[in-house]
Amino acid sequence: MSLVEELKTRNFSIYGQWIGVLCIILCIALGIANIFHASLVIIFSIICIVQGLVVVFVEIPFLLRICPVTERFSNFIRFFNQNWPRAAFYIGMATIQYCSLIFMTTSLLVPAVFLTITSMCYALAALKHQEFTGSSTLGGAGIARQIL
Repeated sequence: MSLVEELKTRNFSIYGQWIGVLCIILCIALGIANIFHASLVIIFSIICIVQGLVVVFVEIPFLLRICPVTERFSNFIRFFNQNWPRAAFYIGMATIQYCSLIFMTTSLLVPAVFLTITSMCYALAALKHQEFTGSSTLGGAGIARQIL
């Protein structure tokens, strides 16, 4: 199935996965950009970078096969192969980034907003009783089944 066909299915877990990929880029880029603040925002910048790296493994399942990771980390990532756990995962990460606003308003607000949007996509998929579906472009169709 091509990317266009996947997007036409109106499955919100596909939308969530693609917005999650955008979150990877935003978290890493804006985490690095904000690491140079001379305040406690540095802590949230580091957390944002780590969040981006964790989301890489959550959203691109074939990386669990090709990257050397521990069994514990692999099991942690596999826990998020349902819509509700992913929605909770993303809203939790967004909440952490929203907390950075306590110290200073920075561009870390952007990853927080996109993490929230991703969480809403997965929550909508769960509320509509849509089956969790990974994008075949990101290795979700055949490869993800082998990993599990």
